[in-house]
Amino acid sequence: METEKLVTELTFKAVRSSGAGGQNVNKVSSKVVLTFDLNASSALNEEEKALISNKLASKLTSENLLILNCDEDRSQLKNKTIVIKRFLDLIKKSLIIPKKRKVTKVPRSVIEKRIKAKRNTSVIKQNRRKPEF
Repeated sequence: METEKLVTELTFKAVRSSGAGGQNVNKVSSKVVLTFDLNASSALNEEEKALISNKLASKLTSENLLILNCDEDRSQLKNKTIVIKRFLDLIKKSLIIPKKRKVTKVPRSVIEKRIKAKRNTSVIKQNRRKPEF
C-alpha cells in the first residue's frame, strides 16, 4: 500500500458545518467530506481491495465509495488533516489479517481445580441444611 499515492486519489469537499458556533457556522465552510473510490484506486492491488471491501462493507456505499467527514475544528485545514489521518488508520486496520486461533486442550489441572471448587461449595451447602435426627 502506497500512502502518498492513496492520498492523491482522495477527493475533498468543504461543506458548512452544522451545530453550535454562531455566525462562524453560517459563514465558513469548515466541515471536510472525504470521498475515496475503492474500485478506481490504482494504489491498491486486487487482494487489498477485496480485503478492504470485506472489512469495511458497512462503511462503503453501493458504488464502493468510502465517505468520511470531519467537523471537529473551526479550521478547514485541520479538519482535512484529521480526516486524512482517520482514513489512513482505517485502511491500515482493514488490511491486517488476523492470526488463526490454535485450538488447545484444557489442562487437567484446570479441570481438577474446577471439580474441587464444586465439591467444596457442595459441602458448604450441605452443612447449611437442618440435621436429620
